[in-house]
Amino acid sequence: MKNLTKGNSFYLSEFSGMEDLKSLYFCVFFFIYMSIVVENVVLIGVIYREKTLHEPMYGLLCNLALNGVYGGTALLPGVLASMLSHSHKISVPFCQVQVYAIHTYAIIEFTILAAMSYDRYVAICHPLSYHRIMTERLVKLVVLMWFYPLLAFLIVFGVTVQLPYCRRTVEKLYCLNYLLVRLACADTTIANTVGLVSVVLYTGPQLIMIFYSYGHILRICITSFSESKFKALRTCTPHLLSIVNYSFGCFFEIAQGRFDSSHMSYQTKLFMSLYFLIFPPLLNPIIYGLGIELIRLRLLRLFSRKSRQVQTK
Repeated sequence: MKNLTKGNSFYLSEFSGMEDLKSLYFCVFFFIYMSIVVENVVLIGVIYREKTLHEPMYGLLCNLALNGVYGGTALLPGVLASMLSHSHKISVPFCQVQVYAIHTYAIIEFTILAAMSYDRYVAICHPLSYHRIMTERLVKLVVLMWFYPLLAFLIVFGVTVQLPYCRRTVEKLYCLNYLLVRLACADTTIANTVGLVSVVLYTGPQLIMIFYSYGHILRICITSFSESKFKALRTCTPHLLSIVNYSFGCFFEIAQGRFDSSHMSYQTKLFMSLYFLIFPPLLNPIIYGLGIELIRLRLLRLFSRKSRQVQTK
């Protein structure tokens, strides 16, 4: 069947609620995007420059920061561009690119968090072998964290882009896969089935890894608690906060997509729909920067050095 939207565009209806305060929303989103980029680039830069941070855990953290920039870029430049447009339309190809970028960001984020839980499991449960095990497996983990989501989502994405779209209104600020499926005028049984199966495949292994890792960490800490294990356990706190933060965002997105949200205010729906794309990349550098002593000390040293340089000029 011929794709009815070839050469056409979709209308992003949620932008209509911003008309009265468009300038304010634009400034807020621009500030958030700049903050995401600066925070994560600074974190990567600190880890790269400080030799004491050249360990597997911080290598994984760099990947988390890089994915935060990827996720923020998948969303916010498009939102800012649409706010400057009076029509609030998005071309079909750009909408499809946004779908791919946002969904792969989400899968990569969860996969990196799962890999970081495995890293903490090895550090606490096998401390003497930690550096050997993680050094040998770090490259494999990084390749898996990125290429598995980027390639695996192509299956779902390939089904969606083949659909003929009859309706033109996307009831959000950005495009998502299930929203495009809703706009199709063909039978979407296959697309819905593939989508449901993919949710299990894209989240099941990560959930198993996280629960397995922290189950063993909890058992080890209960049965043989020591000072060294307590120090290692403290490094789990930022990771757990990141998981909780990301889980909140996923819950908000799922709840808004599956339940009636007509009774909610525009601001509440906006907050819920943007949470998983904005707050993890915005808060993760802060969580790790404040939660891990080595990074906190290096950041303080960096800022104090910059401050002295400014004062001497």
